[in-house]
Amino acid sequence: MPAHQHDDHDHNHAKHHDNHHGHNHGDAARAATDPRYRKILWFALVVNAAMFALELGAGFKSGSVSLLADAIDFFSDAINYALTLAVLGSGLMTRSRAALFKGCCMLVFGVFVIARAGWVFKQGATPEALTMGTVGLLALIANVSVAALLYAWREGDANMRSVWLCSRNDAIGNVAVMLAALGVLGTASAWPDLVVAVIMALLAIVGGWSVLGQARREMAAGSQTKADL
Repeated sequence: MPAHQHDDHDHNHAKHHDNHHGHNHGDAARAATDPRYRKILWFALVVNAAMFALELGAGFKSGSVSLLADAIDFFSDAINYALTLAVLGSGLMTRSRAALFKGCCMLVFGVFVIARAGWVFKQGATPEALTMGTVGLLALIANVSVAALLYAWREGDANMRSVWLCSRNDAIGNVAVMLAALGVLGTASAWPDLVVAVIMALLAIVGGWSVLGQARREMAAGSQTKADL
């Protein structure tokens, strides 16, 4: 997977996470009142939560660390959709605390995947390429389906644009898993899986750190506003 694609994915994810938790909440709240948009968000939430569980289980069963890393994206997106639906009417501090939770989870998952990659490397086990490729394809279909439904809303406020962009860009991770599966099949080694997993885990750590930074800035701003009052 080319380096510039990873950079773009990281950059867009950082924008996505920042937009969800610190940008244009008024517009996002108005968008969420549209019943069609809310139904799509609910569908996206269910799909992402289901794919997170599937990739997590398949990752352990097949021995693929890149599937575990890809699951982080689905977890992150599921949390985003849940937050968009659940805390739009809440105060800034509530949204910021939710963002802190999400950011911490992303960091923990990222570190876990890197540790798991080290353990698999030490064990010398080779993952099941067929399971990797099959689940990677299902993940790609899931992301493309959500992106297609959100396509009509891509020109809305910043929150709506970021939701669509995130679903679109997550497909890069799914393709990376499928390429890793081909690499494992062709080389009969775990290296392709481990390399993709570590890169994706690092992106998750950077994204999680970005979310934490945004949440801390929001909480500091909220505290300052209270102090001024």
